[in-house]
Amino acid sequence: MICDKKITLSNGVKIPVLGLGTWLIPNDKAPSIVKDAIEIGYRHIDTAQAYGNEEGVGTGIKMSKIKRKDIFIQTKVAAEIKTYDEAKREIEKSFERLKVDYIDLMIIHSPQPWSEFGSPNRYKEENIAVWNALVEYYQLGKIKAIGVSNFTIDDIENILQHSTVKPMVNQILCHISNTDFELIKYCRDHDIIVEAYSPIAHGKLLDNEQLKQMADKYGVSTAQLSILYTLQLGLVSLPKASSYNHLKTNTELNFVISDEDMNHLVEMDEIHDYGEFSVFPVYAKK
Repeated sequence: MICDKKITLSNGVKIPVLGLGTWLIPNDKAPSIVKDAIEIGYRHIDTAQAYGNEEGVGTGIKMSKIKRKDIFIQTKVAAEIKTYDEAKREIEKSFERLKVDYIDLMIIHSPQPWSEFGSPNRYKEENIAVWNALVEYYQLGKIKAIGVSNFTIDDIENILQHSTVKPMVNQILCHISNTDFELIKYCRDHDIIVEAYSPIAHGKLLDNEQLKQMADKYGVSTAQLSILYTLQLGLVSLPKASSYNHLKTNTELNFVISDEDMNHLVEMDEIHDYGEFSVFPVYAKK
C-alpha cells in the first residue's frame, strides 16, 4: 500500500510519501477526518498553525488506535512569525494544541508574511531567526526534522549560508501543469526532499478533459492520476480530502504512468487562473 512507502530525509528520519493535507479542514471536523484517514492507512498528517486545526488534528490522532510513534506529524510556523522569540512561543503552542511530546517535522510556512508573498523583500534575517528557533528544538530532539515551505532557491541559499543545519524538506505548490523543475532539481542536488501540496491543484485539474481521458485509460480518477504524477517525480504528495471515499481512493494508486504519458503531463500548459482560489497568495493569477 502506498501509505506504507517511505523515503529517508538527509538526517535519517523516514517520511511516508503520501500524507493527508488538512488546509481548510475546520478544527471541529478535523478529529473525525484524521481518525478516518488513519484507519484507512494514512501515517502522515500535515497541518499548520495558520490552518487553525492543530488541536483537531491532535485529537484525531489520539482517537485512532495507532501508536503515536507510527504517525508522522508535520506542522508549520505561521508565515507572519518572523522573530526568534515569537517562533519559540508559537512552537510551544503547537505542542500544546497537538498534545504531543515531539513533532516529526516542523517547517517555516513561507519566507514572507502572506500579505507580502512574492514581494522583493525576502525577510532574509528574519527567516534565519525563525530557523534558529527550529534548530534549537531540533537539537533538543523535540522536533525530529525541520524544513521550509514556499522557499525559492535564493531563500534556501540564505539558510545554507547562515546555518550548519540545512532544511530537510521544502514543501511547495506542485501539480500537473505547475511543476518547478529547476527548484526541484536544486533541492534534490542539496539533499532536500520536496513535498507537493495541492497535487490536484485544489480541484482545478478535475475539470481538465485531457486528464480525464488519460485517467480513463488507466481506469482511475483524475485525482489519482494527479497524485501519482507527483509521486513518480520522487516527491512526497499531500492531497487534501475530507470524505471517506476520497480519503480511500487517494490511496489506491496501484498503477504506473508510462514514460510517454509522464512526458505529456510534464509539458502541459500551465494553469494561470485558479478561479475562486486565486484570492490565496500561492494561487494568485500570474
